[in-house]
Amino acid sequence: MSLRNTALHYGTVTKTFHWLTALLIFTAIPLGLIASDLPYETQEQLASKARLFSLHKTVGVAIFAVALLRILWALSQTKPAPLHPERKAETLAAETVHWALYVSLVALPLSGWIGHAASEGFAPILWPFGQSLPLVPKSPAWVETAAGVHEIFTKILFAALALHVLGALKHAVIDRDATLARMLPGRPDVDAPAAGHATALPALLATGIYAVGLVLALATSEAPEDAGTPGPALARGTGSWQVQEGSIAITVRQFGGEVKGSFADWSADIDFAETPVDGKNGTVRVEVSIPSLTLGSVTKEAMGEKYFNAEAFPTAVYTADILSDGEGYKAEGTLTLKGNEAPVILPFTLAIHGDTATMSGATTLDRRDYDIGEGQTDEGTLGFPVALDVALTAQRSE
Repeated sequence: MSLRNTALHYGTVTKTFHWLTALLIFTAIPLGLIASDLPYETQEQLASKARLFSLHKTVGVAIFAVALLRILWALSQTKPAPLHPERKAETLAAETVHWALYVSLVALPLSGWIGHAASEGFAPILWPFGQSLPLVPKSPAWVETAAGVHEIFTKILFAALALHVLGALKHAVIDRDATLARMLPGRPDVDAPAAGHATALPALLATGIYAVGLVLALATSEAPEDAGTPGPALARGTGSWQVQEGSIAITVRQFGGEVKGSFADWSADIDFAETPVDGKNGTVRVEVSIPSLTLGSVTKEAMGEKYFNAEAFPTAVYTADILSDGEGYKAEGTLTLKGNEAPVILPFTLAIHGDTATMSGATTLDRRDYDIGEGQTDEGTLGFPVALDVALTAQRSE
């Protein structure tokens, strides 16, 4: 059997690419469907969901690579002529479906890959590459948009696959010709068909289908705006310093990877004096809106009852005394989160220039102190430490 195609037959390389692609597709589809439907209420369910998504993504990247190689090979080969070129409508439909499948083998895994690269944490790709992509930022907006495109393209793939399989069965059962046999092992007898006229119309139709799908996905996508560096709400109360801008960010470890997040809505009352009074330099009270948290690809899950439970506990409050600490300072107080209180010490540096102060501090919390991730005792699934980073610029009140 020849490795290369001829005018009548597909070669061994083309057949291998065809069936390898089919195997990968019919592996990726059930992995994705099962993972999407699997609940994540328990530690075991969450771990299973992540493993299945990891496998789905890993197979998807393999499909993308195989598809590129398959397309490059196809461009270098003679394409066997259709057995019934006189059936113009049928031939056009078959060629359009083939082109739709070619496009899907690149566009579908690429959209999923972009969504993964734009997110943080949860279900890593198992290849030793591909966790990020050039020109793709870590962005919830990109994640949501890519997810919408991936969903639409998946539906197009399902339709193309169904038509492709039905067409193959029609040729085998009704027409009883060698169309399907040409892609199976061996070299079936094939009568030389009448010469057909090659046309770019099937490729244009297939591309048009995906273009419409892309437009629909972008039009219906409800992507959130990028938070960037979130600023707080105006500081309330009668503090001696008013916050002008800043950020409260957290970093957790999930399945061995870092997931970074930040709160877009918070306020701070700050009373501070460079000269201590009764051993204190001042006090601070910070209120944080929990629903304003953006946490990579798991933002929605983080709001759930077993995590932050944002619906029942929408606000976290930190009250502390400000104390001198060597060359810097520390806020020593209590954080109330999800109905739980725990002591928190936040060391920070402070630079004051005239009436403007710039502060930067970091500490580590333990999620178990606040029942975040209830029942998840495996640190490999969700780490216990949560890194907290705070930065702000404040103006002295008149």
